[in-house]
Amino acid sequence: MTEDRPALTPAATAELGAAVLDRVGQAVVGKRAELQLVLAAVLAGGHVLLEDVPGLGKTLAARSFAQALGLSFRRLQFTPDLVPADVTGSFVYDQATSEFVFRPGPLFAGLVLADEINRTPPRTQSALLEAMQEHQVTVEGETFALPDPFCVLATANPVEHEGTYPLPEAQLDRFLLRVSFGYPPPEEEWQVLTRRLGRRREEVTLEPVTDAAGLRAMRAAVEAVDVEESVSRYCVDLVTATRSRPEVQVGASPRGALALLLTARALAVLRGRDFVVPEDVKDLGVAALAHRLTLKPETWMQRVTPVSVARAVLAEVPVPTSTLAVVPG
Repeated sequence: MTEDRPALTPAATAELGAAVLDRVGQAVVGKRAELQLVLAAVLAGGHVLLEDVPGLGKTLAARSFAQALGLSFRRLQFTPDLVPADVTGSFVYDQATSEFVFRPGPLFAGLVLADEINRTPPRTQSALLEAMQEHQVTVEGETFALPDPFCVLATANPVEHEGTYPLPEAQLDRFLLRVSFGYPPPEEEWQVLTRRLGRRREEVTLEPVTDAAGLRAMRAAVEAVDVEESVSRYCVDLVTATRSRPEVQVGASPRGALALLLTARALAVLRGRDFVVPEDVKDLGVAALAHRLTLKPETWMQRVTPVSVARAVLAEVPVPTSTLAVVPG
């Protein structure tokens, strides 16, 4: 049985969220805005694709969030020889009972790090689809529920393409956000070196700020956030605009609008509000929309990217005025 707790107030959720980010910040230097987006996606019940070149702290961030949130953690290193059973688990013969029993795979954890997800074949990548969408796995015709909460943080290297299998659009669409950390400024990079020298060991261990029940209470607070009609229509306008861009072959689906809305609610709570303002949507627009866009083949000659298209859409679509609050410019 899982412990249930009452939903937290927005103020309490914001305070707890700040504590989680502070704790993760003890391991990951800087990148507060990016880490806040990751936490917002977790609070919205979604999954995150961390796409960046190696060595920028993606794996460390995933492990740190699991520790700070008090979730069980499993790291799954994707390789070309990985098969679906290595991800979901399989039935094994128990000689003591003379029966086949199910042995759960790495997916049975509160937070799963799918490391270098683009290095495994599509057959194994697809094993994640049911888990990410339905929070369950089916093996040999039997269905097994995954832990609650359940979150996948996947990493991918966008630069190296040899020996990789790009994620299909259907699976990219399952990720609520795609976040990139980017290179740190020199001062933050120096802090990485200083912290490593100070702790005198490689691994970083963080004390939990909350636990699985606390995370469920935070998610319940997100579900109570108010959304004005003008804000929800703004989400629809953004998604609709991606479909009419001349560079885009396939625009964002309605799932993209949902991603904007659901994550904006979580971001609003982390910012101490019980209502969403258009700026919340705009701040996460690139992370929610860019990976959902399929560009026309000829755009590579023009150096057009999904990120640049998403930014153009955010700049062109009129931002509505919120009647619940006036946000400083």
